[in-house]
Order: sequence, then structure tokens, then C-alpha cells
Amino acid sequence: MTKTVLITGGAGFIGSHTARALISHGWRVRVLDSLSTQIHGTSGNSHTFLAIRDHVDFFHGDIRNRETVLAALEGVDAVVHLAAETGTGQSMYEIERYTDVNVRGTSLLLDLITSSAKRPKKLIIASSRALYGEGQYECSNHGIVYPEMRKETDLIEGRFDPRCPICDEKVRRCATAENSKLHPSSVYGITKHAQEQLAMLSGPILGVSTIALRYQNVYGPGQSLKNPYTGILSIFSSRMIQNRSINIFEDGKESRDFVYIDDVVSATVAALEDKQEISDCINIGSGIATDVLTVAKLLKDKYSSNSEITISGNFRVGDIRHNFADITKAKKLLNWQPKISLAEGIAKFTDWVRLQPVTRDEYELSLTEMKNIGLLK
Repeated sequence: MTKTVLITGGAGFIGSHTARALISHGWRVRVLDSLSTQIHGTSGNSHTFLAIRDHVDFFHGDIRNRETVLAALEGVDAVVHLAAETGTGQSMYEIERYTDVNVRGTSLLLDLITSSAKRPKKLIIASSRALYGEGQYECSNHGIVYPEMRKETDLIEGRFDPRCPICDEKVRRCATAENSKLHPSSVYGITKHAQEQLAMLSGPILGVSTIALRYQNVYGPGQSLKNPYTGILSIFSSRMIQNRSINIFEDGKESRDFVYIDDVVSATVAALEDKQEISDCINIGSGIATDVLTVAKLLKDKYSSNSEITISGNFRVGDIRHNFADITKAKKLLNWQPKISLAEGIAKFTDWVRLQPVTRDEYELSLTEMKNIGLLK
């Protein structure tokens, strides 16, 4: 008998790729999405939506709308909950919207699962590396430590690296495991933490196997080139194909864990189809830290762009310095590991970008918004 899965936010970047993968695995896929203008444009006919529109049962609506969510949930065997606002920087000045969509929307979804006559057997929730804040470091004096948010006075003077919260000495970045301290440094991170806590508490109590996948920095074909608030590979690409200048914050040595979309999808499918009926939180990333300047140079080379790369020393309040995932648990529990290297992934991504129409670059506007509120220095 064919099983039905509901993907909230299923017309988005990760959601549309996941939908197509699950269809190929024999699932009947139902998608709930609001087709947000920021992501899908004014027409709503984004690349990711058009890729699934004729292949899924589509519900156009908001994750906060009780009637829409109730209808979308009816009779499903599993839920992949991806619906969320996702801009770390934007979340710092649109606090109500991010909290309302991410926390209230998740609360409503869980409330309706609770009251369902037929509850889904599995819930996969998209969590985030943002829960970790600065993540895990090692101090030569105090071992494993978790630096707090960096001080603005240090950042102004160009002291970008976190220091030991106990002795103030230099620390070494480490892969961050799931049992690390959770201390998000952005509103977005706080909302994802709340989402995860709500799901991980409610799901198992209701007899719903619940897995929170803590995605790192996901990239690849289908990522929005219009949204200036998320995804530095998309932001850099949109500017480089127009030979516009690239402003790299801090000293360019800040690093992230970039994981290719196909690897994220395979992890999500593995979690959904896993027979163990476990409830757990699992990191999904490449397990490798790559600095932003390296990424910018790789992209510039692929596009043969004339963009000038400037290391400005600017910084955003709430940004982290480093974070990369320890993916041991994903390998053990899901029998999963990433297969696409950064070089291969960027080649696939840039080949796709070249085929897309050049869109209006809203990045400068997003920076102006942050400057006006005092979040960009």
C-alpha cells in the first residue's frame, strides 16, 4: 500500500528536492506551502515550485492556518516539517514574524497531530546548526568550551576569533556534536531551538517517531537566487554573474560547513524510511569547515567573473565565527554519509546558475536594512 507524506514548505529549496526523491521511492507526496514572495517571487512560479506542481497534491496555504493544516494532515503516514522563515540576519529585525511562523506554526502542526484520529507514524523536522551558536571549541587550559556571542568592541577592533569564556585565551575550533551546548546567537536560531524542543517533547509522547535533522549550510541547484537573506553561495553567484563587487565580512576566514542538496535529501529520506522508530537529533553536514574567502574564490573562478572581492572588516551582529558538524551519529544511526565534495558541488551549482535568468540583485537593500537598524557594522 502506498504511503502518503506531507511536506510543509515542500515547494522550497530542500522541500522540492525531497518531494521528487520521495516520489521516486514510491511515496505519495502532499505539499503545503505559502509560496512566499521573498522565496518564490510575486508570481509564485519559482523553479522549485514548477518542478513539483504537477507531481504532488498541493495545498496552497500558511502553516499558521488551522483549516489548511488540518486538511493537509488528513490521513498522512508521515510529516516532513520544513516550513519556516530562514534568514539569520533578517530574523534580528523581524522578530515577530520569525517567531510567529516558526514557533506558532510548529505549535499548530503539533496540536493538530495530537488531535488527529490517525496520527502520522513519523515526524521529520528541519532543525539547524544555528542552535549551537559558536559551537564547540577546545582551550589548551580548560578543554572543551563554548564561547558566548562575540563582543562588539572586539569585532570593531578586528579581533574576530572567539576566546575561552573562562581564561580569555585563544581556542581551537572543533567539530560540533549533538550533545554540545545549545546557545543560539540569533532570533532565527532561537526559533529553530524552540521548534526542535516542541517536536522532540511532543512527538515521542504521542507515539510519533520524531527526528530533528540539524542541517548545516545547504546549497545546490534550485536555491533561490532572489532571496538576499540566505545562502552566501547564491548571494555571491547573483553578483558574480553580473560582475558586481563582493563584500566579504570580517577577515574572510570565518568558516561554515557547506553540504550539497543531494546529500541533505538522501539523509532526510533515510531518516523518514528508517525502520528503527527512533526519536533523536542528528547533525547533517559535510563535517568539513571551509572559510568564506575560499568559497568566494572558487565561485569567481567557475564563473570567470570580473567581480572584485573585498575583505571589508564589516560584521553582522549575531553572526558566528565557525561551526562545522560532527556527523558520527548520522553515519551510525542512518547509515548515511555525504558523497558530494565541495568542488564537485560548486561545479554542479554554478552550471545550474548559468542557465538561470539574471534577476534583480536585492543584496544591497538587505545590507541597508541592517545598517539602518544597527546590525551591520
